[in-house]
Amino acid sequence: PADAQRLAFLGLLENIIANRIADQPEGSYTARLFAEGPGRIAQKIGEEGVETALAAVTRDDAGLLGECADLLYHVMVLLKSRNLELGDVVAELRSRHLARA
Repeated sequence: PADAQRLAFLGLLENIIANRIADQPEGSYTARLFAEGPGRIAQKIGEEGVETALAAVTRDDAGLLGECADLLYHVMVLLKSRNLELGDVVAELRSRHLARA
């Protein structure tokens, strides 16, 4: 149940991202990043990916978790920019697993 609640937050976060993009509230990082386009979002993913890799070998667990959270958030924004969802990624992972089972 606790894990399910944590994972369910990802669906809520997808809705928050979609709302920020649609409503464009003043000062919203999400709305600004989305408006800058997929190229800028991809650049941020590259930066966050490097920071995550570095954190894996140079920081404590809290630092690594923070970088992973940043990376996942940016991936979710990129998916939204392509009209895709995190559920699509999960379906791809499941399909790969079933193909190997």
